[in-house]
Amino acid sequence: MSTSSVPAMRPDIALFLDFDGTLVRFEDDPTAVKVDDALRNAVLATAGLLDGALALISGRPIEQVDHCFASAQIAVAGLHGLERRDPTGAMHREPAPPALRFVAMQVRAALAGHSAVWLEDKGAALAIHFRGAPECEGSVRRIATTVLAHLGPNFRALEGAYVIELLPKLVNKGTAVRAFMAQAPFCGRRPIFIGDDVTDLDGFEAARELGGHGIAVGTRVSAEYRLADVAAVRDWLGVIA
Repeated sequence: MSTSSVPAMRPDIALFLDFDGTLVRFEDDPTAVKVDDALRNAVLATAGLLDGALALISGRPIEQVDHCFASAQIAVAGLHGLERRDPTGAMHREPAPPALRFVAMQVRAALAGHSAVWLEDKGAALAIHFRGAPECEGSVRRIATTVLAHLGPNFRALEGAYVIELLPKLVNKGTAVRAFMAQAPFCGRRPIFIGDDVTDLDGFEAARELGGHGIAVGTRVSAEYRLADVAAVRDWLGVIA
């Protein structure tokens, strides 16, 4: 679908935005991602239009998202919902499971010799990145399967774009959406979730359950509506370059 076929912004919605692959293009090194002033201003303006009912829902830690947005106090969920800053500024964090510390050592040992594949230790989650070596996908998947077996049934492997994450099952982007929707200024609004990857499917589902819909970015996943790419998302948000 084109941008024109996606419903226009309305002041009565609650808007949930994935970050990487939705608002910004992927980089081999996630720390190289930058948010330009035009995008930052558009997101803040949209939050104002919605009376604050806008939240960023990311696999990144909240600290990284804040850094990209120059510490603007936007409602945000990080680590796929394992941490969340609500509209009042209160922080909600799931504790980092001790088992992940041992697994992190296992993964680093297994990745020795793979310079283009690296482990990001997020505390409450682990992410194995292989964007710089897509040919290693099979090896990364085998490593993830092995360590997941050691972690046990309370953990899951979440596959994204050139990344496999290991994290607890208890929360996801959908639980983050539901938590936000239980609070003002989100409650009573129609939720819209915009995302580009399988990690966003739980967010789409939560939006549907609460009377809204999803907007998929690109072709990796499907939703009720689609925007072609990051540039189309920027257009929809009214970013003026």
